[in-house]
Amino acid sequence: MKRRRLFGFVCLMAVTFTVVACSSQTSGNSGASGGVEKKETVKVSLFSWPGYGFWFIAKEKNLVPELDLDISIIEDPYESFNLMSSGQLDATSSTVEYGPIAVDKDVPVKLVSYTNPSYGTDRIILSPQIKDPSELKGKKVAVLEGGLTQIYMGIWLEENGVNFKDVEFTNVIMDDAVAAMLSGEVAAGEFWEPFGTQVLEGLEGARAVTSSSEDFWIKTALLGDGMYMSESLLNDRPEAAKLLMKAYFEAVTFWKENPEEGNKIIAEGLKFDVKDVENVIGADGEIYKGGIAVFDLEEASKFMGLAEGEPPLGMKNGQIRDHWDLTSEWWMKFGLVEEKAEPEAGIAFEPMKSLLAEQ
Repeated sequence: MKRRRLFGFVCLMAVTFTVVACSSQTSGNSGASGGVEKKETVKVSLFSWPGYGFWFIAKEKNLVPELDLDISIIEDPYESFNLMSSGQLDATSSTVEYGPIAVDKDVPVKLVSYTNPSYGTDRIILSPQIKDPSELKGKKVAVLEGGLTQIYMGIWLEENGVNFKDVEFTNVIMDDAVAAMLSGEVAAGEFWEPFGTQVLEGLEGARAVTSSSEDFWIKTALLGDGMYMSESLLNDRPEAAKLLMKAYFEAVTFWKENPEEGNKIIAEGLKFDVKDVENVIGADGEIYKGGIAVFDLEEASKFMGLAEGEPPLGMKNGQIRDHWDLTSEWWMKFGLVEEKAEPEAGIAFEPMKSLLAEQ
C-alpha cells in the first residue's frame, strides 16, 4: 500500500526542503471591486476536510474585498507549517494542538483562534479481531503522530488500562489509515468523518469504542480545529492578519444563514459530495452532534478568553489555556517537546482583539 508519511516535526527545523507545488483552488470570485481596487494576496492552506472549507465561502462570496485569498489544499499539515516557516504561506487551518511544538522548535507559526470542537466526528475504531483494549498491546494503531489523533489515542488507551508505550503508532494520513484498517495492517485507528464511516461500512465487525461527542472529550475540548498564522504575517502585515480572520468568521456567518448554499460551495472546493460535507458540519447551520460545532466569532472569542460569557457545550471562558496545558503535557510524554511553555509564547491574540474592537 502506498503510504504518504508526515514529514515529522524535525523537518520544521530544516534550512532547506523540497517545496511541493500546490495548485491554487479557484472559486469563481467576481470581486466586488471590479478590479479597480488593488487587493492584498494572502496565501491560505487547508487539508481536505469540511471543517476547514469556510475559506472557499469567503473567496466565492468575496466577503472581505480587500483580500485576494490564494487557497491551496495540502494534505500534510506539517508541510503547511514548513511553507509558513519559509515565508511561502501565510496561514493554515489545522487541528489545534500544534502551538506547543512550534514554540519548542522555534517555528515562526502561532495559533490565532480555536475554530470548532469535535462533537462526534472523531472516533476510535477497533478491528474485528480486537475484543478488548488489552489486546492492542504490541499491535499497530493508526494515528497522525504529532497530531491530536495521537493524544486522543493515548488518553483512551490509558483510560482503558493500556500504556501508550505498549502499542506501535503507525503514522499515516487519513485516507491511508482507512486502507490500513481495511487491509488488516493496523488493529485500530482514530478516524474523523467521512473516513470513520468508510471503515465501519467497509470492514465487517469493526466497531467504534469511543466518540468525541462523549462528555469526557467535550469537557476537555481536546479535539478541535484552529487557525494558524505565520509570524511574518502577524508582525509585518497586521492589518492583513486581522482581515484574514474577518474573512473566515464572515464565511461562518454566511454559512449559518445560508447552510445549503454554503455546503455546496465547500463541497465544490473540496471535491466532496455535499452529503459528506453535511456529515461533518451539518445541514442547518446549527451545532451538529455527530459532527463538529462550528464557532462563530463571538463563540470563538469566549473560548479564547477575549470576550465575556461561556462558549457552547458547557465549555468555559478562556479554555484555550487549559487546552494548551493538556496538549503540552502529552507532547512531553511523547517526547515531542522538552518543556512546557506559557500560552502567550505560541498564541497570538492580537488579530482577534483587533477584529473584536471593530464590532
